[in-house]
Amino acid sequence: MALTPFSFGGDQSIFDPLDRFFEPFDRFPLWDNAPNSRQFAQDVSAIASTRVDWVETPEAHIFKADLPGLKKEEVKVQVEDGRTLQISGERKKEEVEKTDKWHRVERTQGSFLRRFRLPENAKVEEVKAKVEDGVLTVSS
Repeated sequence: MALTPFSFGGDQSIFDPLDRFFEPFDRFPLWDNAPNSRQFAQDVSAIASTRVDWVETPEAHIFKADLPGLKKEEVKVQVEDGRTLQISGERKKEEVEKTDKWHRVERTQGSFLRRFRLPENAKVEEVKAKVEDGVLTVSS
């Protein structure tokens, strides 16, 4: 049984041995708007690395998030849909000089977003937030 070359469009077939840079999905239009995988990984990392502690005391629900290097203007705290606490912001990318030689990049950058469904006993009308020493504290 012989394989018959098949073309997705264009002038090269998927069996073209001279097509050294063949990408099987680059001929499908649904992949045209796919996110840059490196940027996607950075965004996921920024979300995953935003650690939050949540404790319920007799007086309030208290959330603490480590947000080193961020100013309070760079963080947004809001209550959505009546009971969903949302904490979001963005860690800006540092300016890089062409002459710089980076050896390691471990700190995350990019947007982050965390959501928490508040229980019935949370005082959503009394949400307060403050940033001090790189720690965001939200109480409700």
